Amino acid sequence: MEYYDYIKSFHLIFVITWFAGLFYIPRLFVYQIEAFHKPSPEKEILGKQLKLMAKRLWFIITWPSAILAVGFAVWLLILIPEWLQQSWMHVKLAFVVLLVIYHLKTHQFYKQLQNDIVKTSSNFMRIWNEGATFILFAVVFLVILKSAINWIWGVVSILVLGVLLMLGFKLYKRIREKNPEA
Repeated sequence: MEYYDYIKSFHLIFVITWFAGLFYIPRLFVYQIEAFHKPSPEKEILGKQLKLMAKRLWFIITWPSAILAVGFAVWLLILIPEWLQQSWMHVKLAFVVLLVIYHLKTHQFYKQLQNDIVKTSSNFMRIWNEGATFILFAVVFLVILKSAINWIWGVVSILVLGVLLMLGFKLYKRIREKNPEA
């Protein structure tokens, strides 16, 4: 167990960089979708640069971080298998499964946009961008509180956060309609 703190530290570092990638890539998708609807040559110039940025973020930061975060998590569970007997860990693992599904769906969006296939709006992608935030919020509450009762307050907080994010999104949309440069 002398390496436990190092393994836990690497797990946390790669979770943070994984989330950083998941927070930023949908923003790049917003810009790619908006660039797709611009006239030439702006469309091609912006599209090429945004595709390159997305590719580097996705394959140099996000995917490796996801793999390493999961790898170090498995290593921690091997070191401390009793965690698998605790209800907070069951709920956390359920959220991790949701995070992996979110990541894989984001990968589908990535592949579509790299091939100039635009099936969603930039507004949808702005909302999609908040998915990782909800998962992060839930997991942090679970890991810190380690209690199903206290976790209920975490769920309530997630719902409040969701309402606040939606209100913020609507406000931002109104501001953008009045001032497209915002």
